[in-house]
Amino acid sequence: MRPVPCRAPCNTPEPSREPPYQEAARGGGTRDTPVYNKFMDAAYEIGTKAVLITPARFLFNAGFTSKAWNQKMLADEHLTVAHYESDSNILFPSLTDPIKGGIVVTYRDSERKLGPIGLFTKHPELNAILHKVRESVADFIDRDVSSGRAYAFTQAMHDAYPEASGAMSSDAQFRVSTNAFEQLAFLFHETPPDNGDEYVQLVGVYKNKRVSRWLRREYITGPESFDKYRVLVPAANGSGSTTDFFGVVLNNPIVLQPRVAVTQTFITIGSFDAEAEARACLKYIKSKFARTMLGVLKITQHNPRSTWQFVPAQHFTSTSDIDWTKTIPEVDAQLYAKYGLESEEIAFIEEKVTPME
Repeated sequence: MRPVPCRAPCNTPEPSREPPYQEAARGGGTRDTPVYNKFMDAAYEIGTKAVLITPARFLFNAGFTSKAWNQKMLADEHLTVAHYESDSNILFPSLTDPIKGGIVVTYRDSERKLGPIGLFTKHPELNAILHKVRESVADFIDRDVSSGRAYAFTQAMHDAYPEASGAMSSDAQFRVSTNAFEQLAFLFHETPPDNGDEYVQLVGVYKNKRVSRWLRREYITGPESFDKYRVLVPAANGSGSTTDFFGVVLNNPIVLQPRVAVTQTFITIGSFDAEAEARACLKYIKSKFARTMLGVLKITQHNPRSTWQFVPAQHFTSTSDIDWTKTIPEVDAQLYAKYGLESEEIAFIEEKVTPME
């Protein structure tokens, strides 16, 4: 039997059956560039009506498409969401890696007003809760969130250790990266030195475990809250196979003492003079209510400052309208009452959000 000739060069890989959602990173980079936004723009230029299936991250103003493009889409009065699916494998079972944030089917008709989409949430109950919160709240907790990038190495560190520059990429000379304890091991002490006043603590991850190291205080800077009590929260949580991040548990948030820095593995929340206030904030972060509001914009593993945009700010002193000495379920009950939640909305939160101790 004669072999069947190849219709393409025999070493050509089989074309991907996945939609052309992104362009693979080049030159050793790790960040894939989205292209689905270009397909959407092109479709709208050549036709009056378009139905497209794309990643849904732009609905939550997330992902690597530009914020300006996301806002343009959300404000488009001719665009509407026909279907949203948080689990991409339901629509594309052959995907080897779930699409974080899910899949959306959009419909656009340039001759009809169908939108705008505005602020999208995937649960009707969450829409109602969000509406009540936004009507009654002026301030949100995102203003008190500092990313790991707010903590940075100083020029004094580079002057003292010129080899540090050689160990870091040119665009990360001052970042306290997630692998700092391995990359710059010569900087750190595993236990507090005897002259401890000259050193500060840095919390990070080493070999997949949260650990602390100490370095000279002049080698690192932080945000304005650096000298205060804060709450440490992972910058990301949830496994890579997770498709719905609504209500997930935050991995072991803790109270930080003043002058404790963090690597980019973490974010910090708050700026408190008293440890009791930070502990009240920690209890709030663990509450089902706060994580419900975090779930409005949290659609991937990441917890950047922007995802906390609809978590209401609270007062954490003893004169607060919430009694923070109560248990977390009792705190939740107070918060439900404060924002006027109905029994159906409370039942939704209690069912969907995983409790934290």
